[in-house]
Amino acid sequence: MTTVTPDLLREWRHAFHRQPETAFEEHRTSARIIEILSEAGIEMVTGLGGGTGVVAWVDGRHDGDGAIGLRADIDALDVNEASDAPHASRIPGKMHACGHDGHTTMLLGAACCLAQSPDFAGRVYFIFQPAEENEGGGRVMVKEGLFERFPMQAVYGVHNWPGLPVGEAAVHDTTVMAAFDVFRLTLTGHGCHAAMPHLGKDVVLAACQLVNQLQGIVSRETPAHQTAVMSVTQFHAGDAYNVMPEAVELCGTVRCFDPELRQRLEARFKQAIEATATFHGLSADIDYQSRYPATFNSPDHAQRCADVLTALPDIRQVHRDLPPSMASEDFAFMLQQRPGAYIWLGNGENSAALHNPHYDFNDELSPLGVAYWCALVRTLLGQS
Repeated sequence: MTTVTPDLLREWRHAFHRQPETAFEEHRTSARIIEILSEAGIEMVTGLGGGTGVVAWVDGRHDGDGAIGLRADIDALDVNEASDAPHASRIPGKMHACGHDGHTTMLLGAACCLAQSPDFAGRVYFIFQPAEENEGGGRVMVKEGLFERFPMQAVYGVHNWPGLPVGEAAVHDTTVMAAFDVFRLTLTGHGCHAAMPHLGKDVVLAACQLVNQLQGIVSRETPAHQTAVMSVTQFHAGDAYNVMPEAVELCGTVRCFDPELRQRLEARFKQAIEATATFHGLSADIDYQSRYPATFNSPDHAQRCADVLTALPDIRQVHRDLPPSMASEDFAFMLQQRPGAYIWLGNGENSAALHNPHYDFNDELSPLGVAYWCALVRTLLGQS
């Protein structure tokens, strides 16, 4: 059996951090997860979620037919790490900039602890999910039949939260994270010499106007009580000082919470592009993709999580009134299928932001995460 200690958790986490792997490429990460679970004598199914996902389970020593799922994301990001830490990424251009190395470590620790002391009734599933960042590994696992193959009544998730002190947590009754859409737009006109712009169709001018116009859809058409964000994050055009380019490409994201608003924003986005393109005599090619739904907790399950956190001796405060985040989370696909809750655990007041090249998961958080998972299981799957 594996004895879980803070030093062992740190060792696991640093090893994951040194070898980050991005969406659906988490082969080394998956292999290490399998190795740790195997050493603890835990049963599992591998090769899920496009090939790198793992679902393991532990049965309680007491009779019971209840079952819950605990989920951790395992993928990294395409970010160059700006750190001189001994455990810094050894893979150029990739790093664990969102703390999934820590999430994986906490769930592995909980699995090993519960396998060693299965003082509960029923079964707990441990879901190690690939490709949370942008590519929807949670959606893939659901489509593959996650909840049919591994029947569970509820499912739970955790994310570390920079700015919130270690020892504090946040639990939302309903809305936690925003829906996530992406777009790629190409405007095509007619290139010409920059000294004679009247001979061409200026895609740069049109694109600049469009970036400003799109903000009006949020600031002037979206009701003030409904939150939305529309951000152009990429602008690609031209190769020379004296050439008006033939085409420009814009990319970005749209986020909100309300499903009806989400549809309206997409419709108005496309109308604005068509109108701008027509006015400037351009053609427009729009690729608009709805990626993740908004993440909503079930209020009663959120309350159970809050009660468990409040009872933990190392949790000083459980926030129930923090605003939801405009970031997104594909755990939403699992919460569409089963009730449950997604909570935040503080990563430290001085932590760099998520997706920042200076970010690092706080190792002080790992034992707290393990304690939370174990307490949640023993509370929800008490002796029957």
